[in-house]
Amino acid sequence: MTAKEYLSQAYRLDQRINSNLEQVESLNGLATKVSSTLTGMPKNPNHATSTMADAVSKIIDLQAEINNDIDRLVDLKREMVTVIKAVANTECQTLLELRYLCFKTWEQIAVEMNYTVRNVHLLHKEALQIVVVPARLH
Repeated sequence: MTAKEYLSQAYRLDQRINSNLEQVESLNGLATKVSSTLTGMPKNPNHATSTMADAVSKIIDLQAEINNDIDRLVDLKREMVTVIKAVANTECQTLLELRYLCFKTWEQIAVEMNYTVRNVHLLHKEALQIVVVPARLH
């Protein structure tokens, strides 16, 4: 695994968590939605209950998955902090923290560090060459 692949894991995991949170929000909306159709035909009284139960079950499963992903993200970020702090160059450390822990764009990093975007890219290339990926991931 390259340094960039290793450091990019947190962003991907964060994206998945956010996607799952949106799904939970959507399922909550479906579970609380009440609709009725007025017809002369009798209906199965358990249908609405089972639909809501299915939605609630899916919400619970998704929330458990989100919690597991959040635990993994916290552990990964803790490990990444250690890896980034091992980089001797403080400029490189700052760039890596802003990019891979704070998920800032290149433009935001350039503004915060008072660099051009081009210089940020050059510093990023240098920083990736210094990063030592944990041995268990090779």
